[in-house]
Amino acid sequence: MPFFKTGDFSGYSVEFSPFEENKLACATSQNFGIIGNGRQFVFSVEGDQRLVEQASFFTRDGLYDCAWSEENEHFLISGSGDGSIKLWDVRAANQPPIRSFEEHNHEVYAVDWNLQTKDNFVSGSWDDSIRVWSPLKPRSMQTYREHRYCVYSTVYSPHFPTLFASASGDHTLKVWDLREQQSILTIKAHNFEILTCDWNKYNENILVSGSVDKSIKIWDIRQPTREIRTLYGHRYAVRRLKCSPHHENIVASSSYDMSMMVWDIAAEEALIDRYEHHTEFVVGLDWNIFIDGQVASCGWDQTVYCWMLGQDPARVR
Repeated sequence: MPFFKTGDFSGYSVEFSPFEENKLACATSQNFGIIGNGRQFVFSVEGDQRLVEQASFFTRDGLYDCAWSEENEHFLISGSGDGSIKLWDVRAANQPPIRSFEEHNHEVYAVDWNLQTKDNFVSGSWDDSIRVWSPLKPRSMQTYREHRYCVYSTVYSPHFPTLFASASGDHTLKVWDLREQQSILTIKAHNFEILTCDWNKYNENILVSGSVDKSIKIWDIRQPTREIRTLYGHRYAVRRLKCSPHHENIVASSSYDMSMMVWDIAAEEALIDRYEHHTEFVVGLDWNIFIDGQVASCGWDQTVYCWMLGQDPARVR
């Protein structure tokens, strides 16, 4: 199955292209993202055999997240440790970015492209702020500063063009509307830092959150005072969550316990499978929207995997 060693660079984020079923991006950092350079990889998935590097881009600081443009198949953004967001043309390997957006003054830990209007993206930073950008404008279009600690995740709703959610170290999960100056909902979701969140792709009211407290919580934003369900199974912090684009009840999670899990949030026994193919923190995770059951992961062990659920990715090490 496809597998790639990223050399001295630890993986932080993987994302499949929304245009091509066999294209995968991975944002990485040297020295576990503490100090050093970054490298944005673009791979092609070559059958069941390998990941082939199509392009890569070096940066002066580590990269923590990446997202494909939803309107141009060749454009990709990366969030950097120097507070910038790089916009790349993946046809121009090893070339400078098309644009560098430089308003955040600490690490950009989250970037996500608007799935509906497709003409803007959102970023979350360790400077506690959230910014909304157009790739055509040099300055951000909107800035939000309600969070009182690092913003770890910003994710657009797949259902409404003006809504996005954010997760923060201030223990809150927030929902925002681009038409408003303040958040429209704040959920005191966990008693510890929240590192990740995602929207259900089939139910517009369902959000999931993952925390340093090792738990995953399922929320109905119409009844935000209490979670629908809490899932336990990870032994350390939950680093990333991704709801399946193919099945309403399926959620994947990755963790600092070096595992990736798949859950059925509607089943009494929610845990479907546990994968332990990484040998360090599992930080990046994504589903392929074109191929049901295909997932990718990356971690601090400098590896990127792509496989079908039910396979054992550990066999390729």
